[in-house]
Amino acid sequence: MKSEIQIDNRAEACHIDIEGSIGVPEAWQFDDPEERVATYERFRDAVRRIAEIEAPEVVVNIRSTGGDVNDALLIHDALRSLNARITTRCYGYTASAATIIAQAASEGCRELSANALYLIHNASCATEGNAAELAAKLDLLRQTDVRIAGVYAARSGRPAAEFEALMAENNGDGRWLSPEEAVAAGLADVVFDAAERPAALLARNIARGWERLLAGIGIDRSRREALPAGRNVLHAEEPHHRSQIAAEESRDRFGPTGTRPREDPSFGETIRSANERAYDEDAQLFRSKI
Repeated sequence: MKSEIQIDNRAEACHIDIEGSIGVPEAWQFDDPEERVATYERFRDAVRRIAEIEAPEVVVNIRSTGGDVNDALLIHDALRSLNARITTRCYGYTASAATIIAQAASEGCRELSANALYLIHNASCATEGNAAELAAKLDLLRQTDVRIAGVYAARSGRPAAEFEALMAENNGDGRWLSPEEAVAAGLADVVFDAAERPAALLARNIARGWERLLAGIGIDRSRREALPAGRNVLHAEEPHHRSQIAAEESRDRFGPTGTRPREDPSFGETIRSANERAYDEDAQLFRSKI
């Protein structure tokens, strides 16, 4: 699956969806050169856009089985550089390089779906060359393993050696961890039930819709009462007072409804039908003959 990074950057919150392969995996090195260059350019552009995010809240949804370690570290560092509260939410198979990005979350904000599986393992690559070249690649792989274990250790507060041992299990293929095991290892903070997410999303959308409604009827934000900390407009006190303000401002904007005389059917002469006019003419003619 090709790399896919979608960024929905809004003033109040930014949502980033990372799916498929992370960055440009080495396995693609034999693809068409033009396609490969275009993929790199799109990835670098996505990393640049992440680094420029100014929203105070950033939510990163991750559905990926991994990819290029270097590219994952670029995304990780771009997220960590932001002055925002960052939440990472991992779904399904979260493996390899994807677990590095998941560590970019703020304290206590690494979330993992109750139905997810989490894999950490030693770095791997495909290569060819002479003995010296292979030895250099082997040294790079070992340094990469140390670097990845260091990222895990820095967030978990546990020794890097523990993660190096987990990554080295099954001949370096590592081990799939359950959500509870990932939390116990310090790789995640919260296990959530994905079925509960729609309700929270609905509440947030209703609150935003209410804000747009108030703005649409002319209530300036500066005239609204300050909301208590941690509460949205749906939970504000004195709802009747807000309704009164809305009614008063609507009256100020539109004024009373007026009806012009020509628009009122009861004003002036009544418009008669053709049959009524013909009847009156016959009646007058009959009276004149009597």
